[in-house]
Amino acid sequence: MKGIFSFRTGALAFRHAILFIYPDVPMKKLLPVVLVLLVAGAAVAWFRLRPQEVQGNSLTLYGNVDIREAQLTFNASEHVGEVLVEEGEHVRKGQLLARLHQELFRSRVAQAQAQVEAKRQQLIKLKAGSRPEEIEKAQAEVAAAQARAKAARDTWQRLQRLVEKKLASREEVETARSNASAAQAQVEAAQAALKLLEAGPRKEDIAAAQADLKAAEANLALTRQNLANTELRAPTDGIVRTRILEPGDMASPLKPALTLAFANPVWVRAWLPETLLGKVKPGMPASIFSDSYPGKEYAGWVAYISPTAEFTPKNVETPELRTRLVYQLRVMACNGNEELRLGMPATVQIDLQADVAAIPNCQKP
Repeated sequence: MKGIFSFRTGALAFRHAILFIYPDVPMKKLLPVVLVLLVAGAAVAWFRLRPQEVQGNSLTLYGNVDIREAQLTFNASEHVGEVLVEEGEHVRKGQLLARLHQELFRSRVAQAQAQVEAKRQQLIKLKAGSRPEEIEKAQAEVAAAQARAKAARDTWQRLQRLVEKKLASREEVETARSNASAAQAQVEAAQAALKLLEAGPRKEDIAAAQADLKAAEANLALTRQNLANTELRAPTDGIVRTRILEPGDMASPLKPALTLAFANPVWVRAWLPETLLGKVKPGMPASIFSDSYPGKEYAGWVAYISPTAEFTPKNVETPELRTRLVYQLRVMACNGNEELRLGMPATVQIDLQADVAAIPNCQKP
């Protein structure tokens, strides 16, 4: 139907063109020329649109070259600082393509690094325990507290003897007794502090400090990843097809910045008749030829056969109509020299007796 439609459309267009060029010439005189040209056009259309040719054990298909593309986006929201590639430029995997403004992200990384260092030093302090100087200081505080307690206790005992001789009041004795009790409590507090220093930090405190350090390190890794997201790198070898964003534009994960075309391998879109569906399997080797490079063969393989027909049939089809069903076929082709380009007509030859082979390694020569 596609060929007939193209034929009719071409015939009508040709007729209008003839009438436009030769308005005064009768159509009857031009009719033989028109018929000859229409027959030639039909022959050309049949040659270009023929779906397949089977010669012996070789299947020939006709289709067009297609390529895969990826729309590359930044995984961050910020203004574009610079775009380092031009349209049509070849890039390698991992190559830097574009970069956002990074000042804010670098500041966050520096802040996270300072937090990590603070948490690390705190953990080191806890693991090291008390210094000898701190223990000596606590011991001196215990001795001083004991001396004060002894003085307060002696004062209390002296006043008790004086109150019996009516030389001191009971209020003074009670005050001295309270001072002695307070001094003894200070001794006990100083001794407890000394024991804590000698025992060192608790295991729970060390574990909490370790957890704080891990949280700070995770935050640092996150800020570094956010900084890395400001750089757009090529996921694989390819060709920059379009520059969508320019310096100064606002980028976001939802807005493509560049379009990258993967030129090797490419694939040929062809159509396989239903009658040959059982003879072709994914993985079978194939040869691809183009009109631009006559006689040159490109290695390839059958990569995909559509599970559904290109045109959905009716519920009841005759055997004649069922044989007209076609299934989309994708044949991958090694394109190391990038000679096969998007939309180029191509011829595919498949050996129907060949076994499924290993996929070729399409490396650039």
